[in-house]
Amino acid sequence: MTNKLNFTKAGLAALAPAEPGKRAYYNDTRVLGLQVQVTDKGVKTYYVYKRVHGRPKRIKLGRFPDMSPALARDEGQICLAQIAKGDDPMVIKREKRAKSVTLATAFEDFKLARNSLKAKTLYDYQRVMNVAFPDWQKKELIQITKDMVARRHQKLGRERGEAYANLSLRVFRTVFNFARSRYEDEAGYSLLPENPVQRLTATRAWYKQRRRDTVITRAELPAWFRTVNTVRAEVQSSYNKGFPNKGSSYKGNHYNNAVPYNYKETVLDYLLIILFTGLRRQEAAQLTWANVDLANRTLKILDTKNGENHTLPLSDYIYEILSSRHKQADEETVYVFPGEKDNPYLVEPRSILRKITQVSGITFTIHDLRRTFITVAESLDIPAYALKRLLNHKMTNDVTAGYIVTDVERLRKPMQMITDYLLSVAEIKPSADVVKLHQEDKTRSADHVPRKQH
Repeated sequence: MTNKLNFTKAGLAALAPAEPGKRAYYNDTRVLGLQVQVTDKGVKTYYVYKRVHGRPKRIKLGRFPDMSPALARDEGQICLAQIAKGDDPMVIKREKRAKSVTLATAFEDFKLARNSLKAKTLYDYQRVMNVAFPDWQKKELIQITKDMVARRHQKLGRERGEAYANLSLRVFRTVFNFARSRYEDEAGYSLLPENPVQRLTATRAWYKQRRRDTVITRAELPAWFRTVNTVRAEVQSSYNKGFPNKGSSYKGNHYNNAVPYNYKETVLDYLLIILFTGLRRQEAAQLTWANVDLANRTLKILDTKNGENHTLPLSDYIYEILSSRHKQADEETVYVFPGEKDNPYLVEPRSILRKITQVSGITFTIHDLRRTFITVAESLDIPAYALKRLLNHKMTNDVTAGYIVTDVERLRKPMQMITDYLLSVAEIKPSADVVKLHQEDKTRSADHVPRKQH
């Protein structure tokens, strides 16, 4: 039912809510086609109701009392004039909004829409926005030209490296494409221009990047391990001075009554765990004590890159490191490798990496440690399916893999083989205790007794 009413502030304020589950409409007596819709909650909204290209449409103008009757009439007349010229006011409104969207707004919309992205991914995207495009945040997307993109790509390449330049413009491209798909007309065509990053593809201006394949070689491992031990000894020596009543002895890579771990020692253990497990750096950094089962000698990584939980057996050496850390950890400690300052877990330990590189002469990244683990595993002829499970690579496209259930106990022998090889190459001789643990573990594996998991 539609009633006629002279729109005034008092008259509209006096309108009662519609019946439950219904909406009431009132037509203005002065501007033909101007309406107020009243919901059963009492919400009052101005519309223009008119045929556009032969089809009846309600075009929203605003809400009462935020918009006064006088302003509603002005907006309504503009809208009616557009319709009289054959234009669609809704399309014009969308076009106007699309043209005013800034990079900052588009990125905020992107984050809200992609709420399934991992926190680390969103953090990386935000860093790119802050570092690579700080001066573009308030710019409207239509103002960012192909020439601007080409110049920014070159500038980032000179100042921050070619890989970072490519990464930054790929992030920008993703956000821009999202905005193009968000702001479309009724036919599904974008209201924003072509993505300006297309210039880089059309002119083949992307920097050529080779996939990193660096590892710590067999010849470099002894020096790398010696440096880790040297740095640890220096750390413990300086740290023990603050604990005169607590002795600390260190043999090879084993701890006896060690003082509580400090940040530097945490980093060293973190590097060793990645080398001996092949975990990704973020997986290792966010490992919690709740997901380390020392009794059954396993660790579990949740919410991994491929979306599947990842359980690994602990070799003797890994067990020794984690067991020692656990003894020194406070009951309130959540993460195996806690960070410093306000970081709950380890983040970018660059200073220690530089120290090890300077002393050993071996340049490496954290991901090189994972690649070293993979290279060693492949050299030992570990079965392909076991290797994929150790690395938590998806096997969904492999028909045969779908029939194979790889229990964590079947990975224990390959994991120990990798550990033994690394220790041998690094010229580290396990202590008698480790040999004993290794022998006991072999006996338990031979019995095929399944272990209880968390």
